[in-house]
Amino acid sequence: MLRPRTVLASAVGLGLAAALGAVPATAAAAPAPQAGQATTATASYTAYERSKENAAANRAFFQAVMKSVAARRAAHPSAAASVTVYYSTRNAPSFRTQIARSAQIWNSSVANVKLAESSSGYDFAYYEGNDSRGSYASTDGHGSGYVFLDYRQNQQYNSTRVTAHETGHVLGLPDHYSGPCSELMSGGGPGTSCTNAYPNATERSRVDQLWRYGLAATATKG
Repeated sequence: MLRPRTVLASAVGLGLAAALGAVPATAAAAPAPQAGQATTATASYTAYERSKENAAANRAFFQAVMKSVAARRAAHPSAAASVTVYYSTRNAPSFRTQIARSAQIWNSSVANVKLAESSSGYDFAYYEGNDSRGSYASTDGHGSGYVFLDYRQNQQYNSTRVTAHETGHVLGLPDHYSGPCSELMSGGGPGTSCTNAYPNATERSRVDQLWRYGLAATATKG
């Protein structure tokens, strides 16, 4: 649902805040859902994923990440030309393996932006817990971005695909639920049997384009 647009440029410091007070708190792992519960939960995820609220949150999230990276690069103009987006897994310890795998997938798929874990000065953070909306990318309303990974959804769907999909929003990709399983940003559209966690050629090309031109536009405004 995210439709990248020209990002407003303003310095927001060297990375996003270390603690996001408005984010759902980490919770205990959810039990495996029963058949009826799974159907209800899936309907809830679908409703939120296709909502205007989610689309707006995705847009705000991508803008926050772009601003953070642009501000860091402006503060260190002699840094390498390649763009690195830093993330924290401190608040999503149960998903560190899936997050690392998602970063590896994206790093091997695109050339103009890389993902790397950092304990400080990061551009966004991952959180984990229970939420009836499922997993999503959002902001805390103060320019800080985070990816929330829902326990139950990650039990129903392939967890690496869920994580790689949400990370796709970090890099500026929109949701496209009518797409095939081979399209990462089709998310839960193809159903729980879809396990593909790799972006297709169109998605890879779009990310490279966004980070080649979008960041430059961000850095030269304001």
